[in-house]
Amino acid sequence: MGRVTTHENLLAGPPATLLPELPEARDLMDSGTDATEVAAQFPDYSRAWATLADAAYTRGSVVESYAYARTGYHRGLDALRRNGWRGHGPVPWEHEPNQGFLRSLHALGRAAAAIGEEAEAQRCFSFLAESSQAAADALAAPRS
Repeated sequence: MGRVTTHENLLAGPPATLLPELPEARDLMDSGTDATEVAAQFPDYSRAWATLADAAYTRGSVVESYAYARTGYHRGLDALRRNGWRGHGPVPWEHEPNQGFLRSLHALGRAAAAIGEEAEAQRCFSFLAESSQAAADALAAPRS
């Protein structure tokens, strides 16, 4: 007797993964440096890849958008894993460094849908909503 017992919530999911800041890359993007230059200098910076994917999609270069988005997505997955993510769990949209990965994931789903790769598109959109419903909602909203 006399033992101290702690109760762990066994139903709780994994903790949120928060990617680290990349201030040099962010500052370059914020100052208007071309995303191509930022991606070349900081290939792990998913925001640059997401920006390139969005620009390509807007100009009708869907396959190019798909390639940029896939690069940002994979670079983001690598970063998530380096920061404790184990294949599932929240990736909060509210944490700005996570937004490049989430935008890349959305752009990948959008481009996949545009080229008729419906299973990939559905997988991306489901993964996005499971990672961050706030991101799924924000990215689904029409941009003004």
